[in-house]
Amino acid sequence: MTLVDLEDLRAAQRRIAGTAVRTPLLPCPWAEDGGRRLWLKPESLQPTGAFKIRGATNRLAALTDEERARGVVAQSSGNHAQAVAYAARRLGVKAVIVMPDTSPAVKIENTRAFGAEVVIVTAEERDTVPAELAAAHGYVWVPPYDDPYIVAGQGTVGLEIAEDAPDELDTVLVPVSGGGLISGTAAALKLACPGVRVVGVEPELAADAQQSLRAGVRTAWPVADTYRTIADGLRTPSVGVLPFEHITAYVDDIVTVSEDEIRSTVALLARRGRLVAEPSGAVAPAAYFHRAGELGGRVFAAVVSGGNLDPALLAGLLAT
Repeated sequence: MTLVDLEDLRAAQRRIAGTAVRTPLLPCPWAEDGGRRLWLKPESLQPTGAFKIRGATNRLAALTDEERARGVVAQSSGNHAQAVAYAARRLGVKAVIVMPDTSPAVKIENTRAFGAEVVIVTAEERDTVPAELAAAHGYVWVPPYDDPYIVAGQGTVGLEIAEDAPDELDTVLVPVSGGGLISGTAAALKLACPGVRVVGVEPELAADAQQSLRAGVRTAWPVADTYRTIADGLRTPSVGVLPFEHITAYVDDIVTVSEDEIRSTVALLARRGRLVAEPSGAVAPAAYFHRAGELGGRVFAAVVSGGNLDPALLAGLLAT
C-alpha cells in the first residue's frame, strides 16, 4: 500500500489554500511544568471548527467534473460532516451526509446550515448507509479517513507544525480516531523533521488504536464500547486500513487518557488557554497534563483538533 509522500502533502497544501486556515502554533507559558513547554495547534479556529476541513477540501478539489456533477455522500458524527458540507458548498457540489443519532445537535445543525442534506441513522448504520446511497444515486463517497487525499489533506497540519515549530520541539501529540489526522501529520513530521516523536492520544474507553499499534494488527472495538466516551469525534471502532499503514510506519506510540482527564482539560483550555475545545479536541493536550511519565520529552506541540461542542456541555464542564 502506497503511503503519502511530501509531494502529496505539498499538493494538498496548495489545494486547500484559501479554504482552510493556516492555524497558528500558540505558546502556552501557563502550561510550563518542571522544564516542559507546550505549544497548541488550535484547529478549533478553522471555519468549520475542526481540522476536517483540510482533508475534505483536498478530496473534493480533486474530483473530476463528472464526479462533481454526481454529488458526494459522507458519514460522520459531526466534524467531517461539516467539513464536507462546507467544501461542497464552496465548490457547487451536492452533499448528502449520514450522521448517527448520537451526534451533538450543534453539529447536525451546522451541517444543515452549510447546505448539506442530512440523513440521521443509528450508530450501527453509520458505516453501511453511505454505500447504499452511493449505489442508489451515484454519489461519490468521501470517506472520513481511509483515503489518500484525506490523509494528505489532514497531513498539512503536520507540515505547518514542522514549518512553525521551535527548533527544540521533540514531541507532537495528536488525537486518534479513524486515523486520518495522525497518519498525515505523522508522515509530514517524519519526512520534514525526522527527529520529532509523534504520539497518538485516545480515550481509555476507545483505545482500539493503541491496542492495534502495540499488537501490530488492526483491531476493532465494539461500537457499544467506543460510544461510552464523551469524546464523540473519537468513537470510531477501528482505524482505517490506509491510516494503520501510516501509523505503523510513522507513529512512535499511542497513550490513553481518562474521561475525567478529558473533561478537566476542556475546562483548563477554556480558562487558561482561552480556547473552546470539544472533548475530542482536548484529548491530545490532556496527555501533556496527565501522562507526563509515559511521554518523556521536554518541548511539546499538541493538536486541538476541534471546538464544536454544545454550549450546555461547555457550561457544565466549566462549572465542575
